Amino acid sequence: MKVLLLQDVKPQGKKGDIVEVNDGYARNFLIRRGLAKEATASVINETNQRRAADEKRRKEELEAAKQAADRLNGTTVEIAIRCGENGKPFGAVTAKEIADKLSQMGYDVDKKKVVLKDAIKMVGNYHVELKLHPGVTAKVVVAVKPL
Repeated sequence: MKVLLLQDVKPQGKKGDIVEVNDGYARNFLIRRGLAKEATASVINETNQRRAADEKRRKEELEAAKQAADRLNGTTVEIAIRCGENGKPFGAVTAKEIADKLSQMGYDVDKKKVVLKDAIKMVGNYHVELKLHPGVTAKVVVAVKPL
């Protein structure tokens, strides 16, 4: 019997897979526990359409991320920070501040996408990487200036 898995089933497959199993196993275990449903022609067609739509959405997201990376590459983000008399800043520039400044500049970047090894604690120019999508990155220059 062919069934569509509604959840991951360890020896059979992952959620969304259509697998062939014994009739008794399907009826008495998988379907009864809500782990699968019988794969009729309409269910198979619906699953194939959903997969095609998901693939199209993924391609669109990847293309949008590549376009955003092209626009962002080489962009300079200027951040002013309060400094003491000797020029040492109070506090640090964090990923949230960089993301907020990019949002003010018109770019939609989440703070989780800003890759900082450590918080920026000195005045100067820093190259920061933005992971916009798996496999798509952009590099911006963060210019930290004293207030």
